[in-house]
Amino acid sequence: MDLGNMSLLAATTIGFAHAFEADHLIAVSSIVTKRNNFAQAARDGVYWGLGHTSTIFLIGIIMILGRVFIAEETFQYLEAVVGFMLIGLGAWRLTKLASHQHGGSSHTHSHSVSYGVGLIHGLAGSGILVLAIMSTMDTAASGLVFLLVFGIGSTIGMLVASGLFSIPFWKDKSWSKYFTRPLAILSGLLCIGLGVFIVYENLIQ
Repeated sequence: MDLGNMSLLAATTIGFAHAFEADHLIAVSSIVTKRNNFAQAARDGVYWGLGHTSTIFLIGIIMILGRVFIAEETFQYLEAVVGFMLIGLGAWRLTKLASHQHGGSSHTHSHSVSYGVGLIHGLAGSGILVLAIMSTMDTAASGLVFLLVFGIGSTIGMLVASGLFSIPFWKDKSWSKYFTRPLAILSGLLCIGLGVFIVYENLIQ
């Protein structure tokens, strides 16, 4: 295996593992609580991955091709944006649960929600990732290819995570009536709690 193939394999592996970070998993767990099967939830993972890759690749173009330096403090504020997004996502999920409890609509949301969450998630840590790639890649083209392959790996990882996280919420399963609502509430609360922690860590501490 040559060095180029090893780099692409590393990018895929790192991207796949990146999808399983806590804030990603908690966010997607809140999203897929309304999905009834693996395929629907897996699409959420794909859309999340597309949004996540879009942001990282855009920042990569700005920093690698445009040679624009973005200060580390800027990404600290962007991390806080992710925290606010998690708070909003958790609150949105809990509100939907309360609405359904009182006879409101139970329609599932569009996959554009997952894409938007992925876009915002791409802000967190993307600058550090791009800087690390810039320091190890010989050319701008190889750096951008690495980012794209990293994005493919993270999309595959989130596809798997989304599908697995949706299993307790499949309404055609006998266990669903016992676990769906408590797990959805727990997911929403965790989303809010982690969001508050991220905001505190990046803006207040």
